[in-house]
Amino acid sequence: MHTYLTWARLPTLVLALACTAVAVGPAVAAAPAPAKAAAGQGTFTREQLDQMLAPVALYPDALLAQVLMASSYPGDVTDAVAWSKAHPDAKGEDAVRQVANQAWDPSVQSLVAFPQLLAVLGQDPAWVQKMGDAFLAQPDAVMDSVQRLRRQAQTAGHLDSNEQQKVSTQPAASSAPQTIVIESADPQVVYVPSYNPSVVYGSWAYPAYPPYYYPPPPYYYPGGALLSFGIGVAVGGALWGDLDWGHGDIDIDVNRYNEFNSNRQINRNDSKWKHNAANRDGVPYRDGATRERFDGARDSAAQRQDYRGRDDARAAERDRARQSMERRGFDTPATTNREARDRAGASQRELGQRPAAAQGRNPAGGNQFRNQGGAGHGRPPGSHPENAFSGARNPGQSLGDANRGHRSVQSSQRPAGARPQGRPMNRPAAPRGGGGGGRRR
Repeated sequence: MHTYLTWARLPTLVLALACTAVAVGPAVAAAPAPAKAAAGQGTFTREQLDQMLAPVALYPDALLAQVLMASSYPGDVTDAVAWSKAHPDAKGEDAVRQVANQAWDPSVQSLVAFPQLLAVLGQDPAWVQKMGDAFLAQPDAVMDSVQRLRRQAQTAGHLDSNEQQKVSTQPAASSAPQTIVIESADPQVVYVPSYNPSVVYGSWAYPAYPPYYYPPPPYYYPGGALLSFGIGVAVGGALWGDLDWGHGDIDIDVNRYNEFNSNRQINRNDSKWKHNAANRDGVPYRDGATRERFDGARDSAAQRQDYRGRDDARAAERDRARQSMERRGFDTPATTNREARDRAGASQRELGQRPAAAQGRNPAGGNQFRNQGGAGHGRPPGSHPENAFSGARNPGQSLGDANRGHRSVQSSQRPAGARPQGRPMNRPAAPRGGGGGGRRR
């Protein structure tokens, strides 16, 4: 009976297994789907980009460039927001100079010129970090989003030239839409616009992704118009970046940057912005591709810093060396190039004025050749200055001097191959006359 039941149920079991195989088959075939999703993990969609960029897309190009650069250092932006709150009267170029010694990236330092802008960025640090991550991972998509939003605002009748800004278009390649450029009407004065994205862009295309809106304090924009500009900010040289729409990156005005950031000079050929991973301050990157690009550079920067020694350690070591030299009667090292040049000029003048017998003494009054080869001992305290006949008091010293002179003559008469060879010295070539070594204005 047992055998009968087993064989009787066999067709049913086979049918069940077949059905199970059919059900499992598609699941096995679909297994690569999560891998495909992982490949795009970390990137932002069109809807997400428009949502996060809506509050800043209508900023002047130069200011928007600084915002995009600075947002890639979200920790520094948070510090700048706190500094601006603590210094409510600081704005414009003067405010940027006040933070010149802060450890923030220069792009973040530039933002303290606009306290009304930092008041907006400070409302949602996560939003700032997402903008930076998007620009690092998808710069072309970020640029496209800004242009898409500008065209939408222009179609809605809310983006035109006025006393504060100049709106123009640039021709685009093939059938692509024209590029909308926003510039300050006065290059030295920047107006930060304030607007409600839900209104200024007209009908919003993505109801599931409503645009972000962070209204600034009413203090900066009295009146509450649909598109307000408030008080203009005199920036001088504090803004040095500009959007390169054709290549999806940011151009750097190197001359302007170097003139303003005198303590952080860059090479004249570095006219394209590059993210400095060392200024990220440990904030993780959002997607794997960005981590691969910048985490290695950040580790290398930290290793170079460890190899060279931290700033505090180097400063303490220099102070100890300077104090030791002072105790031994030496001049302390010059702290600037100008001081070094002044000292060199003074030494040359002093050598030209002092008697020949006195030249070569150290500041303590002894001979600078003391303890070299057992001869040329310094003048004992209380003795008279040396003169042409001082060697007569010490025949041994005179004989030693004569022997050294004789050996020097013999050495100079030997063939070049037989002379002892010192370490070769490489000297830089003299600058050509009329070269462009100085900064251009």
